[in-house]
Amino acid sequence: MTEIASPDTGSRSQAPREIIYRHRVVTRLTHWVNALCFTLLLMSGLQILNAHPALYWGQFGADDDHAFIEFFAARPDGRDGKLAGFTRIGPLTIETTGLFGVSNDSDGDVRVIAMPGWATIPANRDLATGRRWHFFFAWLFVINGLVYVAGSLINGHLRRDLLPERRELSPRHILHDIWNHVRLKLPKGDEAKRYNVLQKGAYLGVGVLLILMVMTGLTMSPGMNASAPWMLDLFGGRQSARTIHFLAASATVAFIVVHLAMVLLAGPINEIRSMITGRFVVPPEDKS
Repeated sequence: MTEIASPDTGSRSQAPREIIYRHRVVTRLTHWVNALCFTLLLMSGLQILNAHPALYWGQFGADDDHAFIEFFAARPDGRDGKLAGFTRIGPLTIETTGLFGVSNDSDGDVRVIAMPGWATIPANRDLATGRRWHFFFAWLFVINGLVYVAGSLINGHLRRDLLPERRELSPRHILHDIWNHVRLKLPKGDEAKRYNVLQKGAYLGVGVLLILMVMTGLTMSPGMNASAPWMLDLFGGRQSARTIHFLAASATVAFIVVHLAMVLLAGPINEIRSMITGRFVVPPEDKS
């Protein structure tokens, strides 16, 4: 649906604004529920990670096993015995004091903990409460995702807005969109009315990540291991599933950071309003 809004002033030089109905109700509602769920899942998940801040590959993982990713505290030489936080990813170890491994608590005291209190639910170390938050919002997240998929299939959002057209998959078209993003040349006019191929790829890609998080989360459940043992084989063991779960969540966080940056660049008021009311003011094309 497209409507033309008259300018607020009586100036004849000001062109009328074009407003389109961009997001349907089911898309808007599930978007905000998804944002809430993922935020609380991330924070409670980091609380769970604090209980054993190391990630392994295979079926087993314990203190004496070689960790694929690890967050820890140590006292480096030449620091007068002061603690420092470190993150190790494979053979690479980097200092992350103040963020991972060692951080300050609310009183400013040094605290040895993998994830800082401001990033976890609850802020203090409490595995049992973190697990309850995580499991509750995990099921709400799954239900919300199913509602979104069902609604998108029924109203055509998936086919119409998210699936790339054949012409969009040509290398020339993709490289053109990449070049526009590198130059921060945002779409205007008719191009702003639809997702470009990079947006479609990003949204479909993050959908795959979310499905992967759900499946690996289920794989870590002993109850699911008994009823669906094939999931352990699929992901190479419970510890492999835990590592993939963490990596998929980290990649989703990276997507969200880029997504929010693009919202700010495109005009946060217009973008957020369209996700609340559904109505989007089309940026006019530059006249040269």
